[in-house]
Amino acid sequence: MLMLLHGWSATADLNWHHCFGPLAKQFRVLAIDHRGHGRGLRHTGPFTLEDCADDVAALAAQLGIERLIAVGYSMGGPIAQLLWQRHRSLVDGLVLCSTSAVFGSTARLRALFRVAAGLSAARATGTVSSLAGSALGAVSRWNGRGGEVPWAVEQLARHDWKQVIEAGHQIGRYDARAWIGSVSVPTAVVATTADEVVPARNQIALAEAIPSATLRILPGGHHGCVTEPDQFVPALVDACREIADRSKESAPSEIVKLAC
Repeated sequence: MLMLLHGWSATADLNWHHCFGPLAKQFRVLAIDHRGHGRGLRHTGPFTLEDCADDVAALAAQLGIERLIAVGYSMGGPIAQLLWQRHRSLVDGLVLCSTSAVFGSTARLRALFRVAAGLSAARATGTVSSLAGSALGAVSRWNGRGGEVPWAVEQLARHDWKQVIEAGHQIGRYDARAWIGSVSVPTAVVATTADEVVPARNQIALAEAIPSATLRILPGGHHGCVTEPDQFVPALVDACREIADRSKESAPSEIVKLAC
């Protein structure tokens, strides 16, 4: 059982639409829209990544799912990590893609998340609308193949942008370095070395920090799940298959670096 956890300002469908079919050939697959994103829960309180992890656990309980592999992309990586930390009996394994145990560790990321923090505090409707417009433009660049653009715009139009901005602030504050080395379930990291959002060194450090982790290295950028599916999807399927097999065996594994 795979639970797919999408990245910041995306939706499950935007993040994973190239992956659903290939994964479904081998696994039962579920994907959730996180709070404030797409069709995700609407909540008047502050956005927290911990609440997102608890949402996944609540969904699993509602559906009678006792064990799952959490597959997290970008923001979904911290949510998957927190799901293991807070609901260990639920998590058989982790697949962590284009993500890290800490964010805001470079000048560019610190600047991005400072902006998110300022917007979160201001709750300025005009600025939120501006951010939404920028995100729509980014999706148009990702999905330059004509027919996908209106669909992507429709996905983003469902966002609660105030919650999305708060999510950006929380990602910037996230730091699991104090405990990430205690992750005890089979883990695979898929790192993107040309990543313009999460530095590749942080992604590789995540794999090195988790004793059970294997590492797959891809040459693409942060949005490779959408822009470069021919290389990302096979690596993802392979990582999920590995973790499913290892979770059955419950055997420890050394870090293995694979160039894909």
